[in-house]
Amino acid sequence: MPRLQNLAPNLSCLYPWTTSPLIVSAPMRVMSGPALAVAVSRAGGLGFVNNAIQNVAADLEQASSLISSSTLKTVPSPHLPIGVGFLLWADDLDTAVDAIQKYKPCAVWLYAPPNGQADLDTWSRGIRAASPGTQIWIQIGTLSEARSILKSAEKPDVVVVQGAEAGGHGRAKDAMGLISLLPEVADAMAGSQIPLFAAGGIADGRGAAAALCLGASGVVMGTRFLAASETRIARGYQQEVVRAEDGAVGTTKTLLYNHLRGTFGWPEEYMPRTVINRSWVEHLAGKGFEELKVLHDEAAKQGDQAWGPEGRLATYAGASIGLVHEVKDAESIVREVREQVLERFGVMSQ
Repeated sequence: MPRLQNLAPNLSCLYPWTTSPLIVSAPMRVMSGPALAVAVSRAGGLGFVNNAIQNVAADLEQASSLISSSTLKTVPSPHLPIGVGFLLWADDLDTAVDAIQKYKPCAVWLYAPPNGQADLDTWSRGIRAASPGTQIWIQIGTLSEARSILKSAEKPDVVVVQGAEAGGHGRAKDAMGLISLLPEVADAMAGSQIPLFAAGGIADGRGAAAALCLGASGVVMGTRFLAASETRIARGYQQEVVRAEDGAVGTTKTLLYNHLRGTFGWPEEYMPRTVINRSWVEHLAGKGFEELKVLHDEAAKQGDQAWGPEGRLATYAGASIGLVHEVKDAESIVREVREQVLERFGVMSQ
């Protein structure tokens, strides 16, 4: 039985601990902590951490300790076999560079620049000066963003193509489904030799295999890892991820939950997808924001009961939520998805 060849051969050199097909855990703000990132990389994938900028160094320090006591310690130094994500509109470049220079993560994921490609170029230059071996990953959601990358002198090492099905903060008005977006971006970037990773709506081997057929070199999952035992997440939130289904009607894209939480400042191009609960239902019914805010803050004191259909707190998650049925450890998730892909391609793992 044939083996699955690495769809982007240089990736196996850049990330020698990984196994094809390469499965990546998305840098979900706060929730993607060191335990999750290291577990994903330990399973042959690539895990990312993400946190408020003032906490990034602490996360990388903890990840470094976990790596030193695991089988990943055999990975060639000096780079950590995990990545770190940054929100360019919210995070400080100097603070990020200090952490990258000290801990040298293998990859840095850049997202949501308030000034477009110019911000991405500035961050890329700063990171490469601080840690030349650290790879730059840039997330996009439109063809125009892909074309801007091609015109830039600071081209990334990897481009993540995020479809409209994604959870968290994706494109707002100009969102397109992955099945149409990814091939169009792949055609536009065909001569660049930059690997493309698919994100949005992928929660099992079926979605991963489809993404590879569409032109991806690997896949990124966020919502599926919300139900990983290592994820830094409230139990009520995680239970709601497992319970929810029918993402087409059970989720919606709105800034309401951001604002209820006191989160403002995202560039206007971005909007999160969340599981619908009482806050959204009552908002549609005409209840005012101030009243909803009071009810939201009261619900936040209820612990795990604050989530669920009758809850009020944000449950950011993707349209693939109906495919997530149980909590598992991250290594099991990575291995199961990989095995499902290989089974569908009729090949054996390396």
